[in-house]
Amino acid sequence: MQSIQVLLALAIAPLFAAWLGTLRALLQNRRPAGLGQGYRDLRRLFHKESLLPEGSSWLLRFSPYILFGTKVMALTLVPIIALNLPLARTADVIALVGLLAVARIFQVLAAMDTGTAFADLGAHREMLVSALAEPALLTAFFIASLLAGSTSLSTIALHAQQAMFSLHPSMVFAAAAFFLVLLIENARIPVDNPATHLELTMIHEAMLLEYSGRHLALLEWGAQVKLLLYVAMGIALFFPWGIADHASPLAFLVACLALLGKLFLAAPILALVETLFAKKRLFRVPEFAASAFLFGVIGLLTHFMLGA
Repeated sequence: MQSIQVLLALAIAPLFAAWLGTLRALLQNRRPAGLGQGYRDLRRLFHKESLLPEGSSWLLRFSPYILFGTKVMALTLVPIIALNLPLARTADVIALVGLLAVARIFQVLAAMDTGTAFADLGAHREMLVSALAEPALLTAFFIASLLAGSTSLSTIALHAQQAMFSLHPSMVFAAAAFFLVLLIENARIPVDNPATHLELTMIHEAMLLEYSGRHLALLEWGAQVKLLLYVAMGIALFFPWGIADHASPLAFLVACLALLGKLFLAAPILALVETLFAKKRLFRVPEFAASAFLFGVIGLLTHFMLGA
């Protein structure tokens, strides 16, 4: 089931990104590209030649594989369709955040390795924002860990399933912090616009300007997997109902249908946020990330003062 979960996530990640793009286009009175656009883009990029800047080192060449590999490893640690999978016991939420940080470090180093001004600016902006986003993500995880008595994401999801009717005010602040971090880490509006190439404002896309061919395909696919991964983490933390807690074909089928339904409902929320809110100025983005950390701290204080 571990392999099925990873393969399922890799397969539906482009579909989820295309569904989100379709909803966003419809809300903005534009003609959508279709649900198969993500797969068509990946196919086109995988068939193109990969070119590298002259003078670049091995970092630029191998970083796409490292980034994609870390996303695949993260998929094995998150209970997407089932709890207590074999590899889920090897790491907790702290190791999961560290694994995502390793991917970010390699991406930033590879961007600086190109020697171009825009990639270097994007790398510095990425580190500035992530320095505030990672603590906010950890505080959201810590709130759920204190309630569940464990830092294992599977245990946290199981505790949330068993206490589905319990009211925890601290989890409301954790959900707010996590949602802001989801927007930050996936370069979504109002933090960044993944569809723009305006040099003065882009963060994530600035680090990808020197990639082409299969390298760019792996980075784009990895970004889609990362978006699905964060949504799956949010589901495991706050809406874990439907995730299989035992190994059986029926439970697996119900978990897959529940996952598709939750993704179907999560995309309109993200599309609505990206439509109703304008992109923030670059110098206001750290304030946005600090707000996520503030929500997490308030959630921790609420837990310690109220015990809930």
